[in-house]
Amino acid sequence: MNQSKQFPQLSAIALAVLALSIHCQAAAQEASAAPSTPTAVQQEIQQVVVTGTASASGTRKIDAAFSITTATEEQLKMAAPSSTADIMKLVPGAYAEPTGGQSGANIQVRGFPSGSDSPFVSVQVNGNPIYPVPVLSFFEGSSSFRLDDTIERVEVLRGGPSTIYSVGQPGATMNFILKKGTDTPEGSLRFTAGTGNLRRVDGVYSGKIAEGWYGMIGGFYRVTDGVRKSGFPADDGGQLSASLTRKLDGGELTFYARGTNDKNAFYTGVPLISSNEGRTISAFPGFDPLTGTLMSNEMRNFTVEAAPGRTLNYDLGDGRGLKSTLLGMDFQQNLNGWQVSNKLNYFKGDLNTIAMFTGNNPLSAADYLRAAIASNNGNAATLAAAGGVRATTGVMTYVKGGAVSPNQQVVQAGLWAVEKKLQSFTDEFRVSRDIGAHTVTGGAYVANYSSKDVWFLGNSHLMSATPQASLINVRLDNGVVVANNGKDGNIFYAPVASYDGDNTALYLADEWRINDRIKLDAGVRREKQRLNASVSNLGSVDPDNNPLTVYNNGTSAPTGSFTSLEREDSVNSFTLGGLYKLTKDSSVFVRANQGHTFIYFDDMRNAGSQAVLDDRSRVPTPKVKQFEVGFKTATPLYSAYVNAFFTDFTGISFQQITTTGVLYSVSGSEGKGVEFELALRPITGLQLQLTGNWQDSEYKDNPSIAGNTVQRQPKFQYRFSPSYRLPLGEQAVRVYGTYSRIGSRWADQANQQFLPAYETLDLGVLAELSDKLELRVSATNVTNEVGLTEGNSRLTGGNASGPINARPLFGRAVEASLTYRF
Repeated sequence: MNQSKQFPQLSAIALAVLALSIHCQAAAQEASAAPSTPTAVQQEIQQVVVTGTASASGTRKIDAAFSITTATEEQLKMAAPSSTADIMKLVPGAYAEPTGGQSGANIQVRGFPSGSDSPFVSVQVNGNPIYPVPVLSFFEGSSSFRLDDTIERVEVLRGGPSTIYSVGQPGATMNFILKKGTDTPEGSLRFTAGTGNLRRVDGVYSGKIAEGWYGMIGGFYRVTDGVRKSGFPADDGGQLSASLTRKLDGGELTFYARGTNDKNAFYTGVPLISSNEGRTISAFPGFDPLTGTLMSNEMRNFTVEAAPGRTLNYDLGDGRGLKSTLLGMDFQQNLNGWQVSNKLNYFKGDLNTIAMFTGNNPLSAADYLRAAIASNNGNAATLAAAGGVRATTGVMTYVKGGAVSPNQQVVQAGLWAVEKKLQSFTDEFRVSRDIGAHTVTGGAYVANYSSKDVWFLGNSHLMSATPQASLINVRLDNGVVVANNGKDGNIFYAPVASYDGDNTALYLADEWRINDRIKLDAGVRREKQRLNASVSNLGSVDPDNNPLTVYNNGTSAPTGSFTSLEREDSVNSFTLGGLYKLTKDSSVFVRANQGHTFIYFDDMRNAGSQAVLDDRSRVPTPKVKQFEVGFKTATPLYSAYVNAFFTDFTGISFQQITTTGVLYSVSGSEGKGVEFELALRPITGLQLQLTGNWQDSEYKDNPSIAGNTVQRQPKFQYRFSPSYRLPLGEQAVRVYGTYSRIGSRWADQANQQFLPAYETLDLGVLAELSDKLELRVSATNVTNEVGLTEGNSRLTGGNASGPINARPLFGRAVEASLTYRF
């Protein structure tokens, strides 16, 4: 591509607000030889962002009165993200837990109480949400998007005016901008190999098709066994994207399409040893926490006993995959001084979850057997089925043959199947006009979306606490079958549900340029949401009508009747901000806003009738208030973006799916903190970058957790990223790295499961072999740090000393890629 010389000059993991300042002295020297080429600092100063701006044409980042981070295609590659969610490590104030694999990440935004999934992160393509709801049970927004070389850049807006535009997300908005064709044809092919037998090819080509018409096409295909050794392919699939742009007189029209068919294994906890009240974590005997997983070929294909005579088959290799189609349009036009914009898209996809979810902590086979005997002897129905004969002993054998030692550590894990079909249509129309010193913007947003769900939770299996575990059968001496083919637990929750929702919003905003230094803006939004749901009523069945097979007694199954739920909410949001330019290239800003998140499908199902009662007694619509004060500057020597924030939440819904059911609660929180992006360029080619945040956020309103620290969010985290570009004749080599420290956290709202702080080191090198050929080698978690991103979320209570289940970081992973540009 014709930007290949520019890309190697960019920082390894720097954000675009800083990266465009990289290597400024070297760029200045190049500029002196070619005055028409802008320096890196000039590029940063002139950089335009489009996310969260009143005008669809965007505004200079240095003039934006809000916090936004951007990353170019090259910066994304240097960051070596393991998934879409992992991009958030580039963003100060964000903390992503990508240890589940490509999908199903948990993403935390500073000061926003979420815990699991990513309710305060919306994912967009070309300014429009892929799916308008950021999170549902077994779906979070980043799962609907796969990275490839068709992405030009990503913009991540935090807070600010986002409560007014598009979906009105008060937290963070990830907006991926697709490449478009230009007058100069360009393309690339990239071949990648790496840890886990990774083999991947990426390609993209763009250019002029005819006069006024431009196109782009590209995608990827990848196969890998995964960084955890499951014994079967973990990730297998690909993607194809295309765009068609028509240049208009005073505007342009772009159509885009993306088809994805990708299977991704989902990783949950593994056995570990906890001591010192969870402050010290070490490897479980015989289990590598960095590469091991309980999943194995033996259990890859499993069954679900859904009802008498109804057995379903599933494949763990399907994991949390994505099979989807995305179609969109982006129209911008200047009509006699009116800036008109319309963005729409249509999304349809299957986002199923076929995965293992760990349950109770490991224990010896002897202890498991004693507990099984006591439990079944104490169950009157089981005892009656056994003719009143109490069990005194039992036999534990491996499904594939052989006796289980009483000292063998065993563990239970559920093999869950959740089928989820999503569909949505969104459209945002806006018009802006300059009236004197004011730019007035009015807009409308509409969305219609649905989810069709079939769930089978539970399905516990007993297995050895070993990598690629072996399933275990258990039979008591009174004829009671505790575990058969490894299955030792029923399906405890099996709803069938159909959900539909629609949103309509109107907004009005005004930007007032008082003078060359002072700018004020304000906006209001009125939004209405309507939800309806049909959720199956559940009863209990015995699929084999044999009370002695206790592993499937009491299986949850739909009764054939349904409960209908409907809810309608209307909410006002606003934003008010101001920017004062200290100099041409530095400024301070203030921002206040109030937003909301609405009740989503699962909140309504979990709360039942309590969700749809009158306003005085029903579950409330969550409210979010924020206040920000920030400073930003960019010079050849340094760059600084610092933002202080204050947040206040009420009525936030939480759910926790345990080994036996679903827990539901509502609370609020309040927080404060500072986020920062700093960079220093002391000599030509060298950049030293520091990003991160400090925060203090606590729960309120719910007496059971009020005063506790918001779960899963470190009080302090930072990332130090040095990079150095060494010219070698007409080419160059860049070496880069990132040292990250994530502070300690609490895994749960009760602040009983402690997650210790951890540090990681990532390294990389990019070598320009010629004008068209480059080689990149990157390594993540070089030191093999055993850091926990999640405790045992299937259990309540604290980390006991001894064996536990928890989810650690992936071990060291190395990738090498060769790129040819043409």
